[in-house]
Amino acid sequence: MTEPTNQPDDQKKDLKGVLEEHSMPFLVHLEELRRRLIKAFLGIILGAAAAFYFSPEIMEFIKLPLARLDIEGVELHNMQVTGTFYAYLKISLLTGVVVALPWVFYQTWAFISPGLYQREKIMVLPLVITSTILFLVGAGFCYVVVLPIALGFLLGFAADQITNVITISSYISFAGLLLLAFGFGFQMPIMAYFLGKFGIVSSKFLAKGRRYAFVIILIVGAIITPPDPLTQILLAVPLYLLYEISIIVVRLTGKRQ
Repeated sequence: MTEPTNQPDDQKKDLKGVLEEHSMPFLVHLEELRRRLIKAFLGIILGAAAAFYFSPEIMEFIKLPLARLDIEGVELHNMQVTGTFYAYLKISLLTGVVVALPWVFYQTWAFISPGLYQREKIMVLPLVITSTILFLVGAGFCYVVVLPIALGFLLGFAADQITNVITISSYISFAGLLLLAFGFGFQMPIMAYFLGKFGIVSSKFLAKGRRYAFVIILIVGAIITPPDPLTQILLAVPLYLLYEISIIVVRLTGKRQ
């Protein structure tokens, strides 16, 4: 008489072992992501704390596009007791993001690097530098070209009939959102490089999706920019040019089938 086997129990144990074997790498990656995010956040906080000391000078710098407008009576006002303090706090946090960008980009690429080949891992530092330069180019283009044009159009519209009363908080939010949008928008070639390296996208796929990409760029521009067509076009045109550059980047560096 044969003894009954515990095959269902053995199968349950084997299944449990397989699940644990596959869940552990995910938990390890999740813990690594949490650690990288905390480091990036601490870098931003330290940058913001340092920027708060120089907040008056930074305020004068960010006010230059508004001060250079040839429109009478355009000044920044405060409507709340805590308005000025929160405005300086907001501008310090914005500056902290910019100052900590190399550190934030390093944490991002360091999290991705375990999935790369050894010869590709040496590209982390150049990618950090390139990402920072692209952000500064995008934000600089916005500061020099887009922001004065957008302010001149929006504030100059019916200026002889309506007096513009601009709060300091709304101006910082407006300028800060545009600067960040252009800075991160200029990261498109870097993202295309990595998606191509992992074989997620190809140059043919991106080339076929030009018309859809243009529509998506217009929609994104309408969401993150003020509701005026001029500012949306000023954002959409550089982003589409970067999309074409991204196609070339993926064609030259993408994963070969």
